[in-house]
Amino acid sequence: MSPVSDHGEVGGMATTDVKQPQQAPAVKLSMLTMTGMVVGSMVGAGVFSLPRRFAQETGVAGSLIAWTIAGLGMLMLAFVFQMLAVRKPQLDAGVYAYAKEGFGQYLGFFSAIGYWASAAMGLVFYWVFIMSTVGAVIPALGDGDSLVAIAVSSVGLWAFFFLIRRGIREAAVINRIVTVAKIVPIVVFILLALFALKPQVFAENWAGADYAGSLFDQVTGTMLVTVFVFLGVEGASVYSRHAKRRSDVGRATILGFLSVFAIFASVTIVSYGVLPMGEIAQLRQPSMAGVLAAAVGPWGAWFVSIGLIVSVLGAYLAWSLMAAEVLFVAAKDQDMPRFLSRSNSADVPVPALLVTAIFVQAVLIITYFSQDAFNLALDLTSALTLIPFFFVAAYALKLVLTRDTYRDQPSGRGRDLTVAILATVYTLYLIFAAGLKFVLVSFVIYAPATILFAMARREQGRRVFSGREVVILVISLVGAAAAILALALGWIVL
Repeated sequence: MSPVSDHGEVGGMATTDVKQPQQAPAVKLSMLTMTGMVVGSMVGAGVFSLPRRFAQETGVAGSLIAWTIAGLGMLMLAFVFQMLAVRKPQLDAGVYAYAKEGFGQYLGFFSAIGYWASAAMGLVFYWVFIMSTVGAVIPALGDGDSLVAIAVSSVGLWAFFFLIRRGIREAAVINRIVTVAKIVPIVVFILLALFALKPQVFAENWAGADYAGSLFDQVTGTMLVTVFVFLGVEGASVYSRHAKRRSDVGRATILGFLSVFAIFASVTIVSYGVLPMGEIAQLRQPSMAGVLAAAVGPWGAWFVSIGLIVSVLGAYLAWSLMAAEVLFVAAKDQDMPRFLSRSNSADVPVPALLVTAIFVQAVLIITYFSQDAFNLALDLTSALTLIPFFFVAAYALKLVLTRDTYRDQPSGRGRDLTVAILATVYTLYLIFAAGLKFVLVSFVIYAPATILFAMARREQGRRVFSGREVVILVISLVGAAAAILALALGWIVL
């Protein structure tokens, strides 16, 4: 197994059999722009749903503990991405490439599919959230999953497809502008909520309500939503082939993470001082709108709703690009069918972008039959990325334990070992917190996606599965079958 070179070669064997006369050299992005991609990816719709999602699970004390765990855990994961960007600069699209380099081609493929599907589900969540927000004014849109909402979302989906295919530089510039525009209303919300904070209400919300359960259960119940809002921390790593300097990848990751962590935690905590948590738990999404309306009047809901739409549209650009980039790099590395390795003269991987749009369109239609499209899209977005994140952390740990790259560059090994262990433990805890339900449902995507892996192997005239890969395939098929059976019998409800 050979790493991918900066020129899209595999083990020194150039992939020139794919004819791409129209393909241009990769566009190079500055650290500021890449940091904007990270912040733009992380600050999306999730932050606007935090008050209700946390109030449904925990009080102030549990929130503080949850944000401490999530913040430290994700910081360790961000350090892992920074470390790997420096130690393995030849690996593009980190989430996928690290899993393949560490654990083999098939698990690398699974990581690519999991991350891609997670990003695509995030795009579904964005459309549901926008339609739900506007649905407060236009009842026909309902909670974002009505027929009218699906139709409007579909029009928006394909409009963005044609915008993004025009060029990566244009999309990145738009993302940078929108990133600044969407931070402002969130900061204003925090300041206004602080001004309206009622100490007695905050104190009553400290321990949580009777329905919240033990403190451990409260904290565990918040983990998926914290994963969702932190998705995008890996944005610079995923888009590493466009960095002007490889060192910028790690710096952009850490800077982007630290820029938004305080915002996420603050939005959650200050909300407990405005309304009793039982009332926050019943608010319509985006719950930030309801909290601010209670603090300053009806105009607060409008203010937050406009900010949400701007925020989502900006994050949509970044997530679309990241989803397509993973498929593109995996195809360049011959782990997916070669048609996904094509890009146009503007350096946009159009076939990968098109496959992503088709998947999003299909899931948008499925949301019509879901009991709660909002939470389904949010939780699946989080759950699908847990296995890819675990592989990244585990690869970093393997790198340190085997001393790969440390014989020539021994400095920092002790620190890297601590970071890798903490990141691995944290990702395992996230899988536990997600529960068996979402792990099984994720296999419904992993198993059939293996067809793409088989197509790539057939194109190369290779044996489709090796001995160990057959075992992995059987596990994924059994998991998918168990999930389908559980859904059919009502043991799992989406």
